[in-house]
Amino acid sequence: MKGNRPNDLKVVTASLDDVNVVDGATEDKTAVSSKRRALVGWSALLVSIIAIAASLFHLSLTYFGTLESMRMRASHLAFLLPLTFLLIPASRKSPRNRFTGVDCVWFAVSLFSCIYVGYLEYDRLVSRYIYVAPLTTLDLAVGVALIVCTLEAARRAVGLPLVIIAGSAVAYAFLGQFIPGAIGHSGFSVKWVVEHLSLTTEGILGIPVGASASFVFLFVLFGKLLQFSGAGQFFIDAAYAVAGWARGGPAKMAVISSGLMGMVSGTAVGNVVTTGSYTIPLMKRVGYKASFAGAVESAASVGGQIMPPIMGASAFIMADFLGIPYLQVAAAAAIPAVLFFASVGIMVDLEAQKHGLRGLPKEELPDLRKVLKKDGHLALPLVVIIFLLVRGYTPYMAATGAIISIVAVSSLRAHTRMSFKQLLVGLSFGAQGAVVIAVTCAVAGLVIGPASLTGLAVKFAGAILRIAGGRLFLALPLIMTTSIVLGMGLPTTAAYIMVAALAVPALVLMGVLPLAAHLFAFYFACMSAITPPVAIAAYAAAGLADSPAFKTGWQSVRLAAAGFIVPFMFVYGPHLLLVGTPARIVLGVGTAFIGCVALSGGIVGFFRRRSRVWETLLLLVAALVLISPVGFYSLLGIALMGFVYLLQGMERPKAALG
Repeated sequence: MKGNRPNDLKVVTASLDDVNVVDGATEDKTAVSSKRRALVGWSALLVSIIAIAASLFHLSLTYFGTLESMRMRASHLAFLLPLTFLLIPASRKSPRNRFTGVDCVWFAVSLFSCIYVGYLEYDRLVSRYIYVAPLTTLDLAVGVALIVCTLEAARRAVGLPLVIIAGSAVAYAFLGQFIPGAIGHSGFSVKWVVEHLSLTTEGILGIPVGASASFVFLFVLFGKLLQFSGAGQFFIDAAYAVAGWARGGPAKMAVISSGLMGMVSGTAVGNVVTTGSYTIPLMKRVGYKASFAGAVESAASVGGQIMPPIMGASAFIMADFLGIPYLQVAAAAAIPAVLFFASVGIMVDLEAQKHGLRGLPKEELPDLRKVLKKDGHLALPLVVIIFLLVRGYTPYMAATGAIISIVAVSSLRAHTRMSFKQLLVGLSFGAQGAVVIAVTCAVAGLVIGPASLTGLAVKFAGAILRIAGGRLFLALPLIMTTSIVLGMGLPTTAAYIMVAALAVPALVLMGVLPLAAHLFAFYFACMSAITPPVAIAAYAAAGLADSPAFKTGWQSVRLAAAGFIVPFMFVYGPHLLLVGTPARIVLGVGTAFIGCVALSGGIVGFFRRRSRVWETLLLLVAALVLISPVGFYSLLGIALMGFVYLLQGMERPKAALG
């Protein structure tokens, strides 16, 4: 493994395509990675120094103590916001191997703005009466500069859709008095809006950036360093050994390895690229169609964002929104994530049975005992981080302890031991991997800020309540559609934050458990990564599989169908989120699993044999009625699936002869 790791700081920025950001944010290989600069010489060294300093700063706070919220958030952005202008060019015509004078101006202005708010004038800004005490001309200039720099950084790193949405939200705060009807408002002065968005913790320096500074950064760093130690290859080898020999083995390997990688990285496209380069060719080799092979990988990889213990960045922001420990979010997400991966695995198995596909010869597969003996120690940092979270340590402390354990554990074997130079490269990679998340969180604050200032969130929730007529079964599809549509053009983090701020309150008003409401929005923001017409994870897999992008995307939706059903299950039955008595939890998990089995059989069109049309319909109906935890519907769903199972079992010999 050691030989595969970069060993020189000069390759840091040149290798950014291999360390794309967490959470699926702007990981589209065609649209984003091509934007990244491959810096060389002193410019590469400068970026590396800043990135390493950012990592060391966040790690040092474990010892010195975290800063006050506004100072902490400003410090976080002071490292990562300016770095965006050095890493990502302004346009296609900008040089790729160096940054320009204009980039340096953006760098300097954004850095000064963050330092001004977080240090130079921090005491005065946090002790004054906001919206009442007068602001200086320089205060307003810095506030405007921070807003503009955030929008420009988002344009470069994420793309125009998010900038247009954020810009519209800011314009709404200024021009609401000219909008008739319930959506309008009385209007706010320029001073008021600028102060709210840039000089308080209600806008750019709001909860999303707070989560990025407090939790997300160190977990991104942990994931990158763990992969850097060779853990990624260990997970792939372990998946080969466990499932490669089984029916349709390479596809099952993709599901297992993507689940394991997802536990570490929490990224969709990065997961596809890492594991798919191995699994997709093997799936095609044993007989899977190219589009199906790509779909398996992308469907399994998108589950990485919902797989504890390290989920997508949105999960940390969710914990802050809800005011609960991150461990509680991860624990609640565990059963739905297992149901998702179980459903994808069952579909893969049924598809293999349907087409008579076999696994790989055992002589071509690694021996599990040898894999564990050689590299099993690389999984220990995962045990460390789970142990620390369970013991009640904050995510910040848990991530830091786990990062330290990576260095210690990797030293147990010569082939995984990291040199000091390699450790520095890992620290640089980790910080650069957090840049886009920080920018996304900052620009999302430009949407949340106007929403809180103008009461838009309350108005939006009221509109959903009116359209749905107070009926939950109508409100849920509306919010699902909103999450998916936003996620098609935005990173998962941004899509989730906007839906959480605007639409989730409507679900809470309807009596939905707040945790279930937020996870509902989070799930569909994640699923947007495989939902055409903009399905970045599916399209990355299609590129590896050499298959049509749209066809691969729709195949991915088909295979990930459980991801579109399970959220409805835990809204109607929050026992899937470990809420309720042990008996109800066990019963709810059991019926949900049966529903996933029925859904898998109905979508594949194969259960114990190829299904007739009416049998497929019965299985799909069974899956849908099992969404509800009500006893009658559960019994009806189980009865329908049982009927198809017994019928196909009785007719199986005859069908086989035919």
